[in-house]
Amino acid sequence: MRKTLFRAATVVAAMSLLAACGGGDEAPAETQEPTTAETSAAPAGATGSLTIWVDENRKPAVQAAVDIYNETNPDVKVELVQKNFEDIRADFLAQVPTGEGPDITIGAHDWLGSFIVNGVAEPVDLGAKAGEFEAVATQAFTYDGQMYGLPYALETIAVVRNTALVDSTPETWDEMIAAGKEAGTKYPFVINTNGTTGDAYTYYGLQTSFGAPVFVQNEDGSYTSELGMGGDEGFAFADFLAENGMKGEGHFSTDWTYDVANQEFSDGNAPYTIAGPWAIQTFKDAGIDVAVDPIPSAGGETAAPFVGVQGFYLSAQSESKLIANDFLVNYVATPEVIKALYDADPRLPAMTSVADEVASDPIVAGFLSASKNGAPMPSIPEMGNVWEHWNAAEASIISGSAKPKDAWTKMLADLESAIG
Repeated sequence: MRKTLFRAATVVAAMSLLAACGGGDEAPAETQEPTTAETSAAPAGATGSLTIWVDENRKPAVQAAVDIYNETNPDVKVELVQKNFEDIRADFLAQVPTGEGPDITIGAHDWLGSFIVNGVAEPVDLGAKAGEFEAVATQAFTYDGQMYGLPYALETIAVVRNTALVDSTPETWDEMIAAGKEAGTKYPFVINTNGTTGDAYTYYGLQTSFGAPVFVQNEDGSYTSELGMGGDEGFAFADFLAENGMKGEGHFSTDWTYDVANQEFSDGNAPYTIAGPWAIQTFKDAGIDVAVDPIPSAGGETAAPFVGVQGFYLSAQSESKLIANDFLVNYVATPEVIKALYDADPRLPAMTSVADEVASDPIVAGFLSASKNGAPMPSIPEMGNVWEHWNAAEASIISGSAKPKDAWTKMLADLESAIG
C-alpha cells in the first residue's frame, strides 16, 4: 500500500509546475489537544459512497489518496467533483442544509465561523493524529474545544529581504530600519498598505508585537469575541503607526498598494518588505535574490502574523460520516498524501514531519519559521465585522489625517457596536 502511494505522489509531483500560493500580551501559547468528536472508525471493507469537492490544483493528490483507499475498500465508490475554489464556500452553505452537496470538501479555515453558524460542518475525529500537525493548524480548525476540519497546508507572511543589499533581518524593528538605511536605497523598508483603504492583515505581525491581538484567544487557541486590541497596548501600536507614517518617519505610506510595494522592492529600492509566498516569484522574475525571515518585534513581544490554513471539512448532513472520517484520518492524514498535496500546490505543509522535510528549501523554511510564531486568522463570525473599521483606522493614522488615539478609540467603539 505504501509503495503504491509513493508512486501516486511521484506522478502528482511530476505533473505539477505550479507556482507558490497566491489571503494577548504573549505569543500564542502551545495548543492543548482539542477534544475530538465521538466518532468510531469505519469497519474494514466498508460499503457505500463518498462525494468530495476539490479544486483543479489539488484533485490529482486527492485522487492518489482515493486510489489507495479503494485498494482496501473497493466497495466504497468515491467521486471527486472538481469545482472552482472561489465557489466552494457559497455552494457548500447553500447545498448542505438541503441534504445535497458533498460528504467532504476542501476549504479554508476562516470559513469555519459561517459553517458553524449555519450548522453545515461536522467535527472530525483526528484522535492521536492531532499531535502530528503544527499547533497553529489544529488551533485554526478548533471551535468550542472540537476540531471541525483536517488541516493540510499553511500560509503566512514574513519579512522578505534582498540578499544583495542586506545579509540578515534583525530581531527588532528599530534595528531592521537602521540596517535598511545603511543599505543606501530609496527606502529602508516598504509594505503594502492597500492605498487609502488600509491593510491590517499585512501589518498584523507588527501589531501583535505590542500585545494587541484582534481578539482574545482561549487556551486551546480558539478565539473569543472579546476584542484584544484595546487598552495601552493598542494605543501604543497606534502611536507606532503615526510615528512611522507619512507625517513621521515615512516608513509607511497610503501611497503604497500591493503592486507599488512589490515594484519598489523588485526595483531594488528597498532591502526589506513584508510579503507572502505568493509574491516570491514576482521578485525572482525581477532578478532579486531573496531570503525570508520572521517579522521583527516593534513592541517588545513576538510578532505573530496571521496564518491561514487549508483543510478538509466533513458535511454535517453526510450519510457516510464514519467512512468519510476514516478516509480523512487514515488515508489523507498521512505524510505521503500531505506531501503529494504540497507537490500539487506548494503551500506550507500542516503536518510537522512533512513541513520539516520540505524545509530544505530556505524560502520554505523562512515562511515555516514565521508561521510557527503566527496565530490563526480568527474564523469566528465576528471577524467579518472587523476589517472595514480596522483597515480605515490604520490608514487614517498612517496618512496623518487622524490623531492615533482618537482614530483607535473610534475604531474600538465602532467594532463593539458592529459585533454587538
